[in-house]
Amino acid sequence: MKVLVIPGLLLSLSMLNAAATTQDDTFQKIARDYVEQYLQSNPEQATELGDHRFDGELTDYSSEARAKDLATQKEFRDKLNAIDGSQLTGANNVDFRILKENIDYEIFRAEELKEPEWNPLVYMQSLANSLYLLVARDFAPAEKRIPSLRQRMKQIPGVIAQAKANLQHPPRIHTETAIEQTQGAINLVRTELAPLLDQAPQMKKELGPLQNKTAAALEDYKKWLQSDLLPRSDGDFRLGAEKYRKKLRFALASDLPMEEIMKRAKADLELTQTAIYETALPLYKKYFPNADQQTLADKHKVTAAVLDKLAEQHPNDATVVDYAKKVVTEATDFVKRHDVVSVPNGPLDVIAMPEFKRGVAIAYCDAPGPLEKNGKTFFAVAPTPKDWSKERKESFFREYNNYMIRDLTVHEAMPGHFLQLAHANEFHAPTLVRAIFQSGPFIEGWAVYCEQVMAEQGYGGPEVKMQQLKMRLRAICNAILDQSIHAGNMSEKEAMGLMTKEGYQQEGEAVAKWKRARLTSAQLSTYFVGATEHLDLRAAEQTELGDQFNLKKYNDQVISYGSPPVKYVRELMGL
Repeated sequence: MKVLVIPGLLLSLSMLNAAATTQDDTFQKIARDYVEQYLQSNPEQATELGDHRFDGELTDYSSEARAKDLATQKEFRDKLNAIDGSQLTGANNVDFRILKENIDYEIFRAEELKEPEWNPLVYMQSLANSLYLLVARDFAPAEKRIPSLRQRMKQIPGVIAQAKANLQHPPRIHTETAIEQTQGAINLVRTELAPLLDQAPQMKKELGPLQNKTAAALEDYKKWLQSDLLPRSDGDFRLGAEKYRKKLRFALASDLPMEEIMKRAKADLELTQTAIYETALPLYKKYFPNADQQTLADKHKVTAAVLDKLAEQHPNDATVVDYAKKVVTEATDFVKRHDVVSVPNGPLDVIAMPEFKRGVAIAYCDAPGPLEKNGKTFFAVAPTPKDWSKERKESFFREYNNYMIRDLTVHEAMPGHFLQLAHANEFHAPTLVRAIFQSGPFIEGWAVYCEQVMAEQGYGGPEVKMQQLKMRLRAICNAILDQSIHAGNMSEKEAMGLMTKEGYQQEGEAVAKWKRARLTSAQLSTYFVGATEHLDLRAAEQTELGDQFNLKKYNDQVISYGSPPVKYVRELMGL
């Protein structure tokens, strides 16, 4: 088996681990071997991470390949179980546990979740994202990326055949969404490869027939989804309490049990509703100076009216990207001026979100993988899909108004995802475990935590604080939805009521979240749980240091360890 060697990333082990034990040496070899086979087995993820050795490959979803992968996972688990973790030093001590947890998660996914058998969305990473990754990033000249594009397109019919063989009785919502996303993949192949292909006109001409053949294969797949799979899509979108509990533990890598998460979410919901009302009240008096005392005492009416008033100032399809660019500059200046956290020098490009990714969220952060050299970060902002009605577009941009985009920019870019992931890419260890198996709750929790930090520092005034508290309510509702749907029997009506009445969400946003909550499980809890753990961590440090607490020093330390689960950051900080 080859050893993964990436120049500039694996520093001299003697430098990193001067007092390394024999157990360290054993772990590091196992970890390197595991990472190598993992990247080979997950070539799309390898591309995303920045290892481009497998850019021409796609994941093998055959039953034989999945059985072989499960056996491999168990072999590596046995090897790790033979190591005495207490003898490991430096970063290995934490990374050993991170790797064990991730291998156990992979085994659970293979033995119990078995998603390739019921979730058609699994295959979209090969059918669309694998191609998009080669177009979006300038990690190599077009002449080097286009051959990989060609190889992947040639393999797409094989992935489609595997999907047809594997999929049995999906939930209807999953098949319906796969049909939508397959149309996006068709558009991607037909028109959205142009930014790359135009750089090499001769290769573009040669690739034309394969583009048509690939698009035709995807169109045939879409028809199969509609005519064959959809009629038998009678599976339950609810994961069930037992599987959900296990998946939540793996996905969060948190010490908080399911019941404690729900208890804290419900308590936080009430506290945050009070906080948003107290923030709204002075604004309500300003906007509606003749209001009587009875009206002023109505918490829901006051909060909803102020949010509705703020929603009047919003961008549109033509202005949203330029507005986001302006806000990034504003937020960056604020972070520097208020000494919130150290700002990296890496490039950040604000771009229009690709068409096939639009329609759910307005923005995302696409950071370079930890194995990518000199990669840009893209802060993608979405105009609405072309087929949306005027009313739906209006509702969407009322939700994502000028003040909300400022809060979202904090979350996605500065000092949220862009800043944190740039710092994470500076972390080096004897193995790549922490770089590859990043903690979603740490990453999302940091971004939600940053929204609160910026509001505490006065960014954007009470108007942006309203949006921050509304987003906090959204994170809380996300956790309640996630658990109530997949470990309970929450109905659409109950879910919509929670989001629109308790969380003050626009109907369009709530409809999209009801869809997302059925399509995913455990992921929606990462925001609330991660933010809760980050805030608990800060409180512990403030208690420890008292008047000596320094926000910038604290924040810099928290994000200096990469993106491990928060429980390990607490351990590393001695809290």
